[in-house]
Amino acid sequence: QVQLVESGGGSVQAGESLNVSCQASADTYGRNTMGWFRQAPGKEREGVASISPGNTRYADGVKGRFIISRDNAKRILYLQMNSLKPEDTAMYYCAAASGLRTECRGGSCFPSLKGTDFDYWGQGTQVTVSS
Repeated sequence: QVQLVESGGGSVQAGESLNVSCQASADTYGRNTMGWFRQAPGKEREGVASISPGNTRYADGVKGRFIISRDNAKRILYLQMNSLKPEDTAMYYCAAASGLRTECRGGSCFPSLKGTDFDYWGQGTQVTVSS
């Protein structure tokens, strides 16, 4: 069983930055796919960014603004969020797969951003961006 605990959410103004973190307990950490997802009120959950050893993937709406990274020794997943917009307001969830989860398109493969590919979820941390 993997436990995930997010931290670092908060309220910021548009254009500011915020970092969120996720502490994982699994001893497979580092060899699996992990990701960040978010859900705004009244909207479906959406993938934000994911990471597998040596590869990352971002949703179109956050490319160039968000950076996902992981510290395997500490078992921590990070999401650095820059140039935040009001539409980034949501509950942010950390997710972990029990192994590698990959999507391939046109000969290129990337870490999955499909929620159904992830096996463990954190409780979420709220990010609010005001204009």
